[in-house]
Amino acid sequence: MARDAGLEELLREELGERPGLSEKAMFAGWAFLLNGHLLCGAREDGMLIRLGKGNDGWALEQPDIKSMLSGGREMQGWVRAGPEAYGNDMLRKRLLVTALNFVEGLPPK
Repeated sequence: MARDAGLEELLREELGERPGLSEKAMFAGWAFLLNGHLLCGAREDGMLIRLGKGNDGWALEQPDIKSMLSGGREMQGWVRAGPEAYGNDMLRKRLLVTALNFVEGLPPK
């Protein structure tokens, strides 16, 4: 799985420079962390986004958004957005705001 530099840059622009935000290679892609917690990621096969358990129902109703799978298991509270979804500015912003709200509520690592 290769990285998606265009998606990485899109996420950088969207997230801006906020305290506690860091980046690193992870999951065969590029991950964005907030206060040490995984927030979202960019991979060749889409944008991974952490919405939190019980916060992903609305997202899964959107076109080109699916539950994230890891080792064949569904990851509760995580979704994978394909290009149609993350290419939609309003939907991408809503996904990121939901993820930020969830992760900001977690205790710092």
